[in-house]
Amino acid sequence: MNNDPLPVKPSNAWNLFTIVSFVVAATMMAGGIYFLEASFAAKGFYAMSALMLVHTTVSITKTLRDGEESNRLHNRLEEARTEKLLMEVAAPR
Repeated sequence: MNNDPLPVKPSNAWNLFTIVSFVVAATMMAGGIYFLEASFAAKGFYAMSALMLVHTTVSITKTLRDGEESNRLHNRLEEARTEKLLMEVAAPR
């Protein structure tokens, strides 16, 4: 028996919300850096760190999700092997 719940697919409204939220946050950050009273070099460092923060956030999210999916697949395989072994042991000879 497979008791794993079916994966929930995000709705289109949620996808739109996350995209709009990202665009608004990125625009606000870019505006904040642009209007910052600092040298061009300091603004460049802030911009690079902002881009790196976005990149690493996406990377760690993908890594954690891939690990979770891998564990789920591994658990399903182990469950199938165990079920097969039990069937072989319980089968009359």
